[in-house]
Amino acid sequence: MKHGKKYREALATFDRRERYSTEEAVKRVKDYAFAGFDETVELSMHLNLKKSQNVRDTLVLPHQFREEKKILVFAKGDKAKEAEEAGATYVGDEDLIEKIKDGWLDFDVAVATPDMMKDVGRLGPILGRRGLMPNPKTQTVTFELKAAIDELRKGRVEFRSDKTGVLHLPVGKVSMEAEKIAENIDVVVGEVKKRRPTDIKGDFVTSIAVSSTMGPGVWISTAGNGAAAAEE
Repeated sequence: MKHGKKYREALATFDRRERYSTEEAVKRVKDYAFAGFDETVELSMHLNLKKSQNVRDTLVLPHQFREEKKILVFAKGDKAKEAEEAGATYVGDEDLIEKIKDGWLDFDVAVATPDMMKDVGRLGPILGRRGLMPNPKTQTVTFELKAAIDELRKGRVEFRSDKTGVLHLPVGKVSMEAEKIAENIDVVVGEVKKRRPTDIKGDFVTSIAVSSTMGPGVWISTAGNGAAAAEE
C-alpha cells in the first residue's frame, strides 16, 4: 500500500521498533496527525488466542468523543413505556420491524426485550451484517431497559477480537487531551486482560498499537507502563 508524502514524513520522525508508554504513544499520534479533519484515535491489540476463542464484551469509556447515539428499542406494553421514559430515540414492536424491512435504518444501536427476539430475529439478514442485531453478549437483549439505555447514552461500546486475534477499537479524537485518550486506552486494555481465557499460556496481550485515522501506528509497551502494565 502506497502512502502519501505527509504520512512518510511522519513515519521518518520516529523509530517504529520503539515501544512507548501509553501517554507518550498518544502524544506522538497527536503530533503525527496531519489530516484536515479531527481524526479518530484507534487502538489495536493482538491477543494470544486459540482458533476457537475470542474476546467480546462491552464497556463505558471514561471520556466520550462521539455524538449521542440514536437508540432503538423493540418492546411492548410497560417495557415500551420504560424505554420511552429512559430516553430511547425510537420505541416500538411490529411497526419498527416492518419499517426496517422497508429499508429504514436511521439508528445507531438496537435493544430488545427477550420476548421480542422471536420477531426481531426475522431482521437478522438486515441488522446482522450491519452490526445492529440485539445480542445478549452485548447486553442489548434485556428486560433491564433503563440500565441498558443509560449506559448506551453514556457511550457504552463493544469490543471484540476477530478470527486472527486482533481487537480494534476507537478510543478518542485527535483533538482530545492526550491524558484523556490514554485513560480510555487504560480502561480498554484492563478490561480485555480480565477476559483472558484460563487455558492460555504465556503472554495474553502480545502487542498494542495506537494510531490516528490517517497517521502511522505507534507501539505501546506491553509491560511496565499504564495500560500496558504487566498482566496479573
